[in-house]
Amino acid sequence: MNQSSLINWIASLFLIATTFLSIPALLAATETLDDPKDSKTIPPAEIKPWCETPSPLEIRIGVPGWIAGLSGDTGAKGVVSNIDVGFEEVFKHLTHVPIVLSADIRYKRWEFFGDGQYLEVGDSATLPGLLFTNANVHVKSGLAEAFLGYRLINCNKAALSIFAGARYTYEGVDVSIFDNGDARLVILRRLLGIRKKLDFSGSTGWVDPVIGARGKVKLWKAISLYAEGDVGGFDANSDSAFEAHRQGRTIVKTPVDSSDWSYQIQGGLEVQLTRSIWSQLGWRYLKYDYVSGGFTNKTALNGPFVQAGINF
Repeated sequence: MNQSSLINWIASLFLIATTFLSIPALLAATETLDDPKDSKTIPPAEIKPWCETPSPLEIRIGVPGWIAGLSGDTGAKGVVSNIDVGFEEVFKHLTHVPIVLSADIRYKRWEFFGDGQYLEVGDSATLPGLLFTNANVHVKSGLAEAFLGYRLINCNKAALSIFAGARYTYEGVDVSIFDNGDARLVILRRLLGIRKKLDFSGSTGWVDPVIGARGKVKLWKAISLYAEGDVGGFDANSDSAFEAHRQGRTIVKTPVDSSDWSYQIQGGLEVQLTRSIWSQLGWRYLKYDYVSGGFTNKTALNGPFVQAGINF
């Protein structure tokens, strides 16, 4: 092959390569395509934006199943006892069928949502004292919360909201303390004028201001990851507080620091089972630090969270 033929061959290859490399650019610049079958003009496929805005109105009604254990210090009239019922034991200690409900309404970026739960558990404890060695504790715990939120991110694939609202908490406590039947203490108890069994009971309710944030990110098709956290109380309901203990034949009240704080975190997976049925599986933790007017509620509700519901 002489030099002239070699140059022509290289030029031909360069022309062919240039033609092939130009095809994608030509196709990308083409606004319409012609269908050879019917010679109709076909518009190019649209590229969907990452953030697609959901429908303006959405309503979700759920039935949550929070298998929450209860642990911490609780008491009434200054008598404080410790209770520890793990979530795996909660069904053994339930004295009332839990009542639960949740609702979530969104209009464009504004959200209104809330939930409620009522729970009764009972437990027994051993006391470190001599005259009173055992205690039975029956706790009635209820909460109802409602929030108004605004979506900072409002997409089908991701959402982030800030919210503010209030949480109402009800606490009812029945505490019975008694001895273990040791016959050696009968004369001592009689001399001191102390009854064999003492009962303390009471109930209270309070409303805490709450602020928080929540969000959701779609992982794959109908599966999303959700999370929520809030803090409340801010000592809004704290006032005089005391603890009671016996000195001889009298009950002495000792002042203690009052407090009113709470915080909550929860998160897990959400699955859209059908177009109108969804389910959540996760974990929820709610901690109280409330001491006021002779009532003590330094307990934590902690355990797995399962919820199913419908959306409109």
